[in-house]
Amino acid sequence: MRIAVDAMGGDHAPAEVVKGAVQVAGEHGVEIILIGKEAVLEKEMEKCGVSGLPLSIVNASDVIQDGESPTAALQAKPDASIPVAIRMVKEGKADAVVSMGSTGAVLVSAMEILGKLEGVRRPSAGGFICKFAPNTMVFDLGPNADCKSRDLLNFAVIGSVVARKILHIDNPTVALLSNGAEEGKGNLLVKKSYPLLKQSGLNFIGNVEGKDIPFDRANVIVCDGFSGNILLKFCEGLGEVTGEWLRRKLEGRLPQEEMAAISEELFALTHAAEEGGPIFGLDGIVVIGHGRAMAPQVAKAIGMARMMVEADLVPEIKRELAKLKYED
Repeated sequence: MRIAVDAMGGDHAPAEVVKGAVQVAGEHGVEIILIGKEAVLEKEMEKCGVSGLPLSIVNASDVIQDGESPTAALQAKPDASIPVAIRMVKEGKADAVVSMGSTGAVLVSAMEILGKLEGVRRPSAGGFICKFAPNTMVFDLGPNADCKSRDLLNFAVIGSVVARKILHIDNPTVALLSNGAEEGKGNLLVKKSYPLLKQSGLNFIGNVEGKDIPFDRANVIVCDGFSGNILLKFCEGLGEVTGEWLRRKLEGRLPQEEMAAISEELFALTHAAEEGGPIFGLDGIVVIGHGRAMAPQVAKAIGMARMMVEADLVPEIKRELAKLKYED
C-alpha cells in the first residue's frame, strides 16, 4: 500500500509531518511517499533516521498557503505539493492522499483531478465527533453548508457503507438530526428528507436530537454541513472548557500529573476531530488532517487513510450510490 503525504501542508510542516510519516512507515505494509520540496524533505528525513524504512520523496516545487484562493492558487501553482500529491492517486502511483494543508485547496484540487462519484454534487466530510459514542458518525461535518434532500440521502448511503466497512456493523441504523424525535419535526430540509430516507431501503430509524448523539442512538446521523460543523466545534469547545474546569476543581486534591492526564482524557472523549477527516464522494481516497497537527495526529490521519484503502470504500460507495433514484 502506498500513501502520498503532502509534507508541506500544516502549521508545523514539514518537520512534524515527516515525523508522523516516519512513525507509520512500514507498519501494516504501508509505503509513504512524501510530496514537497526535495532538498527540504531530505534534511528532515536525515534528522529522523529513516534508514531501511519504505519512505520516498516526490519533488513539488511550490506550496499553497492558507488564505490563498484555492482556485487561483491551483491555476498559478500546478506543481504545488497538494495537486502533485493528488495526481499520484489519479495516476495509480498511490492508493490514498493525506494532507494537513488548506482544506479548500485540497477539496478543489481533488474535485478537479480525481472527480466526483456519479450523483454527488459536492464531496462531504463525515466521521466521529464524540468518543463517548464510538459507534456514531455524523455526515456532513462542514463542506456542504446548504444542502438539498438528495444530499442528505447521499450522506446516509455513504455513512452506511462506512459503518459497515469500518465499524463492521452489518445493518447500521440511520437517523436525521432534528429538533424533535417525532416525524414532522424539523426545518424544511429535514421534513423533505424524511420520506426519502424512509423509502431508501436503509435501516432508517427516524429523527434524533442533539442530546441523543453521545448515547450511540444511531450509527449514522445525517445533517447539513452547517449544523454538522457547529456540532463539531461545540464538542471541541466543550472538551476544552470542561477540561479547564476539572483542573480547577481537582487542584490540590490530586498530583499535577494525574490531574493533567484526566483532563486530557476528557478532552479526547469529547473531541474526535484531531484524527483527520476523510472526504467522501470523490473517486479516490483523500484524508484532510487538522492544520495544527503534530506528529501523532499526522500518524493517525495516515492510519485512517490506510483503513479506508483496506476497506475498499470507494468502489462500494460507488455501487450503493448508483442504486439511488433522485427526484429533486
